[in-house]
Amino acid sequence: MYSPQSLHRWGITHSESLERLACSQAMRDPMAMERANLLNMAKLSIKGLIESALSFGRTLDSDYPPLQQFFVVMEHCLKHGLKVKKSFLGFNKSLWGPLELVEKLCPEAAEISASVRDLPGLKTPLGRARAWLRLALMQKRLADYLRLLITRKDLLSDFYEDSALMLEEEGAVIVGLLVGLNVIDANLCVKGEDLDSQVGVIDFSMYLKNDIDDYRSEERNSQIASILDQKNYVEELNRQLNSTVHGLQGRVDSLEKSNSKLIEELAIAKNNIIKLQEENQQLRRENNLILLKTQQHLEVTQGDVLVERDTYKQSRQGLDEMYNEARRQLKEECQLRQDVENELVAQVSMKQEMELAMKLLEKDIHEKQDTLIGLRHQLDEVKAINVEMYQKMQSSDEEMKKKNDVISRLEEKTNQITATMKQLEQRLQEAERHRTSAEEGSRRFKLDFANKADSLQRQIEHREKQLQQLETDLKIEREWRQTLHSDLDRERDTVAQLSTEALQINGLKKEFHRLQDENVQLKTICEDQEQALEELGSKLSESKLKIEDIKEANKALQGGQVWLKDKEATHCKLCEKEFSISRRKHHCRNCGEIFCNSCSDNELPLPASPKPVRVCDTCHALLLQRCSSNTT
Repeated sequence: MYSPQSLHRWGITHSESLERLACSQAMRDPMAMERANLLNMAKLSIKGLIESALSFGRTLDSDYPPLQQFFVVMEHCLKHGLKVKKSFLGFNKSLWGPLELVEKLCPEAAEISASVRDLPGLKTPLGRARAWLRLALMQKRLADYLRLLITRKDLLSDFYEDSALMLEEEGAVIVGLLVGLNVIDANLCVKGEDLDSQVGVIDFSMYLKNDIDDYRSEERNSQIASILDQKNYVEELNRQLNSTVHGLQGRVDSLEKSNSKLIEELAIAKNNIIKLQEENQQLRRENNLILLKTQQHLEVTQGDVLVERDTYKQSRQGLDEMYNEARRQLKEECQLRQDVENELVAQVSMKQEMELAMKLLEKDIHEKQDTLIGLRHQLDEVKAINVEMYQKMQSSDEEMKKKNDVISRLEEKTNQITATMKQLEQRLQEAERHRTSAEEGSRRFKLDFANKADSLQRQIEHREKQLQQLETDLKIEREWRQTLHSDLDRERDTVAQLSTEALQINGLKKEFHRLQDENVQLKTICEDQEQALEELGSKLSESKLKIEDIKEANKALQGGQVWLKDKEATHCKLCEKEFSISRRKHHCRNCGEIFCNSCSDNELPLPASPKPVRVCDTCHALLLQRCSSNTT
């Protein structure tokens, strides 16, 4: 930030060198003398405008004389060296042509040029140029726009002559001096003014000074310096507060981002916990179903085992009884055998021949028994395969179809084996027929003895078959028990896995609670920072109110507000209605402007007058706002 005094010093020091050159060239070139005079007038008008504005309060109206003189001087500076353009009506010098170029160089100036074109009261290019200068000053961009225009000398050469002020160094100096006008706030009404018919005459009496004015200017300069120091101090405070506010806003944004991330993570964790809980419930249900099935299966198997034990005990008792009966029959047959042996002593020769035949038959019988034993082993293997398939069918329900196919194949094999068994039985029957035919000779001697021996052998073989079947049933029960133990071990493993998953869920719950605590802490930090921001905002508002109070005190010290004359006002400033006999004029005791009765029907006490006086609507609202802010 450059102060207006530093800008004036830069403009003066730079312009002194130009003055020396101008003085040397003035005798040679009259255009150089005109440029030097216009530069000096621009310096005087800008300096006087800034000093008077700082003493007056920095907010200027269109009726302020130094401001009017500044626009007249700027108009003369811009007109210097303009080329004359021929038209149907005659010759014409227009300022509006070069000022329209700013719209092409800077897009921000398009609003000003568009509003100037839309003004209804402007008919001439000169009036549009005057309105453009006023709007650019209110926008505080007049120096920037003219700097862009000066840099494009190739475009200005179409409107200005070679020795014009805008194409020389004096134009750059004037643009540098215009930067100091950014300190001033201008409140200009362009609509109501007649800018087409104004006469631009420079009043030199404003710039002629005497000793009293010098003394007053020194006092004003000292007052202005003190006010500027206060302003710089307040601006530095505002900058520091703005920097702290920006830092806190950055922290708040980062905290909000981290809070949003934590909220997203919490939502994800909640979803994961819900999913895990659902999976846990499903696993528990499956576990309960498996336990119920295993319990039912165990109960069924226990009942089957008990029934089989009972049947085994009953069959064993029956076997014992049969064994006792067979023993008794053996004893009886032994006695009969002894009797028969006594009878057979006489027939030894015949018996030896029969024994030879019997040996041959026994050899055939042993061979057939070996084949029967091989077939029995095959049947046992088939039974073992069937038992394994039955176990696999109960262990997994999903493999039932595959196992059914295997069972069907095994059944086909068993059918084939049964067919082979039938064939073997047929062969046995044929062998027995041969045996019976061979034994017909022996039966001649002793049919009773052979029949009894065959019946006993058949009974013994039948008992042996029953014993083998019971042993196979016991083996099947043992294998069933082993499968049940393996199922129980698997279920225990699943229960252990579920317990570990439950522990993991508990860990996730602890992490969720920890994240909730962190979220609460972050919320408290955010609330504290918001309170700090509110306090800083209140301090900023207090500082602004203090600055306005200083401005009002400065106005009071320098003579108060400007009292507008009755002759100068023809319309109300707010509603813009024309004054008449029925609509009378009333002065606002705060700003000094003239309003109608409806726009100034308010009374408030002011610092200059403790009694309530007439105040306009705008001043009434501002004063009420200040009073409310001071009370808070």
